[in-house]
Amino acid sequence: MKTKLEIKHGQPSWRVANSEVEAFVTETGGHIGPVTFKLGEKKIQPFSIAPWAQEQVDPSLPPILKVLRGDFFCLPFGGNATQFKDEQHPVHGETANAKWKLESAVSDGFHLSLNTKIRAGRVDKYIHLRPGQTAVYQRHVISGMTGPMNFGHHAMLRFPDSGGRVSTSRFVQGKVVPVPLENPANGGYSCLQPGGNFLSLAKVPLANGGFTDLSVYPARRGFEDIVMLQGDDRQPFAWTAVVFSKEGYVWFALKDPRVLRQTIFWLSNGGRHYPPWNGRHVNVLGVEEATSYFHYGLAESAKTNSLSAQGHATCHPLNPNAPLRVNYLMAVAAIPKGFDRVKSIRPAENGQSVKLTSHSGRTVAAPVDLSVLELGKPNPEPLF
Repeated sequence: MKTKLEIKHGQPSWRVANSEVEAFVTETGGHIGPVTFKLGEKKIQPFSIAPWAQEQVDPSLPPILKVLRGDFFCLPFGGNATQFKDEQHPVHGETANAKWKLESAVSDGFHLSLNTKIRAGRVDKYIHLRPGQTAVYQRHVISGMTGPMNFGHHAMLRFPDSGGRVSTSRFVQGKVVPVPLENPANGGYSCLQPGGNFLSLAKVPLANGGFTDLSVYPARRGFEDIVMLQGDDRQPFAWTAVVFSKEGYVWFALKDPRVLRQTIFWLSNGGRHYPPWNGRHVNVLGVEEATSYFHYGLAESAKTNSLSAQGHATCHPLNPNAPLRVNYLMAVAAIPKGFDRVKSIRPAENGQSVKLTSHSGRTVAAPVDLSVLELGKPNPEPLF
């Protein structure tokens, strides 16, 4: 890999690549994007990049909005408008805004680090590719910190107009954000029922009555909404998947549901008409795997809320003597005709891949290494 920074979509970035994947990671915020996956003769770029990435924007904007692309790690996750004790964190934390340091690099991965200041500690970021796999592996190691913390990944997929079909592993409840995400007086619009409950993505309540289907996207042009799924932590691992039938591939992400407990969907389809959004951030789905109370931030996640009152953790107690390891992988795979929506993802018998099965009964095998997720069996060795 190249250890020298190069400008990519307006941001100094490091590049890592093999014959199947090329990925860029920004120095500021550690955002992964763009990422190009090679599937046969096709080159797939599933992640969004902010349309203002190479524009002159208001210098007062937080770095995260200037960089906004792909996937990034949030610590703490969310807006963080409310101060927590003596800590006032930026939107999605220093990890999504500050400059990372390159510690080491190998041919198919690298190690970055960030010494945090608002809550003193350290975060080590490992990004790794595997030969023969159209996958990106990530591990974040949080050390030296004490006290409750919420965190998560913030992947953003850019959907073609032909659309995609969204599905997840089992969840125990779904909730719409408690208060409207946007305010028309400020040029923002939302359409889901605030505080609405649901058990299926296919039937989510609308503010004006009736229901809408969140499993098909893009939809509801002109609105911004957020929903959260409480995962079932009895599963060995959890997944989120999007099938792009016309383009012939599926994107999926895997996680440990005891570490990243919720899935938050940010449905961004042109509902913000204030700068820098200006109604042009469309067809984007944020697939945000987190332990958090919606997108509000640390203060709201650390106190008693509607989820924690039910026994669902929305933050994690950090211990400086026991670093927390957050593992996550994203991958794509080619699909056969008739593969409609992912019904299940299970380990294949060979232990070196997973088997994706659609509701129509079609299957596809994708080579991934599930051991990287650790799944309750901590491994002291780094990814490389």
